[in-house]
Amino acid sequence: MPDYSYSFQKYEKSRHVRAAIRDKSISHKHSREIAISINNKTIEKAREFLEDVLIRKIAVPYRRYNNEVAHRSNIQDGFCSGRYPHKSTSEFLKLLDNLESNAEYKGMDLDRLKIISVVVHKGTKLKRFTPRAMGRASPKYDTLVHVEIVAMEGRSS
Repeated sequence: MPDYSYSFQKYEKSRHVRAAIRDKSISHKHSREIAISINNKTIEKAREFLEDVLIRKIAVPYRRYNNEVAHRSNIQDGFCSGRYPHKSTSEFLKLLDNLESNAEYKGMDLDRLKIISVVVHKGTKLKRFTPRAMGRASPKYDTLVHVEIVAMEGRSS
């Protein structure tokens, strides 16, 4: 069993709360764009944003992976290209639930929690083969993803 650690370095048990999912079969590119979108938001605003993405009310702005991505008129951050990644968004919502549970267990005020770090890493690469015509085979790769979220209890605003 692998021994994972968090990439966030200045972790203090009294001020920070964290949660992670490991080896999930979701898109790394979609996850990266969602992570940038919810970083530096409160948990409540991040949850609201992700739920709006699920019902296709607000699109996730695609900053890096935007080649041949359609433009959306409902993107708030000034970027044009965007999508509605359903599978990655639902996993991020589960991760936010886990983060809230961890904060509640620690006795933190959920209204004052702000996400300060969202990190997405590529995980294990599953290598398989798909049979093709005339006895040939084509490779089929599936890259799993690790997502880490760290939130800090800040001043109420």
